[in-house]
Amino acid sequence: MDAPLVRAARAGSQAAFSRLVERHQQGLRGFLRRTVGSDADDVAQEAMTAAWTGLSRLRDDEGFRSWLYGVAWRKALSHIRSTTRATRRDQDWSETLSAGEGGLSTEDRLALRTAMAALPADQRAAVALCLGEGWSHAEAAEALGLPLGTIKSHVARGRDKLLQALGDKP
Repeated sequence: MDAPLVRAARAGSQAAFSRLVERHQQGLRGFLRRTVGSDADDVAQEAMTAAWTGLSRLRDDEGFRSWLYGVAWRKALSHIRSTTRATRRDQDWSETLSAGEGGLSTEDRLALRTAMAALPADQRAAVALCLGEGWSHAEAAEALGLPLGTIKSHVARGRDKLLQALGDKP
């Protein structure tokens, strides 16, 4: 059903791509509202732009809808990671301001930040979500697109490394 429009869009027809957008945007936005909430329209716009520029990578013209949703899902994951990082930065700033109120010493805070920065990216993300944000392992696994067991081991190993950085034995 989408194949003729996809072929025309690949040939440079913006009108054909607009028709594809019209066909799929309502469902796509609904999907994104359930995954990224109030930022769904922004993520949908990013996904549509990425789909237009990446249309040459679509292998099966009839598979446009599922390919588009995959593009949107990857954009949603990126958005979730970005939002999580921003939230964490805000929390770090807040904690820094209240450090004099029984928080970690400046030395320990720096050691902790250095240790976090040294963790592999996936492990750092799992630790940040589960230990820093209080997410469950299942929530982190879903957000990061990693198996639950991987998240659990990332958190355990990351915690051990952070405790070592603070001078404690795990």
